[in-house]
Amino acid sequence: MRALTLIRHAKSSWKDSRLSDFERPLNARGRDNAPMMGARLKQQGVCFDLIVSSPARRAQDTARLIAAALGYAPQRIRLDSSIYEATVAQLMRVIHALPGTCRDVALIGHNPGITSLCDYLSGAGSDNLPTCASARIEFEQDSWEALWRDTGRLVRYDYPRRPAD
Repeated sequence: MRALTLIRHAKSSWKDSRLSDFERPLNARGRDNAPMMGARLKQQGVCFDLIVSSPARRAQDTARLIAAALGYAPQRIRLDSSIYEATVAQLMRVIHALPGTCRDVALIGHNPGITSLCDYLSGAGSDNLPTCASARIEFEQDSWEALWRDTGRLVRYDYPRRPAD
């Protein structure tokens, strides 16, 4: 069994118009939401073998804050430039290349790719993963290369403004 948690980066700042899209940092809400979502993942018993993130600043910052909340060493976060502005096909290449020794992976990226990937893998029919949302998908397949359309089951969906249970 494999588990993949798709995470959209936390809320970013548009304050400094001199920064490129790639360089935009998190805003105050994003800096609050990312560790909160990391704490929720920890409370749910999630323990990632690997965190892979877009190298865009807002995604990296989200990855670091979530990793810190989970007790995951930030130097173990793997940056993959193909996640930035990726299509489902590009994201699937990232997934298919994941190490076979990793069974539980987080992928931190951007919309529309992350939402489209969630729908592609699970058939969940979500129209939009909000910022800092997480979608955990489990697979019966025993290799990352065997994952394709509708091979996963969405087992948990969470986002910062979700009402408490």
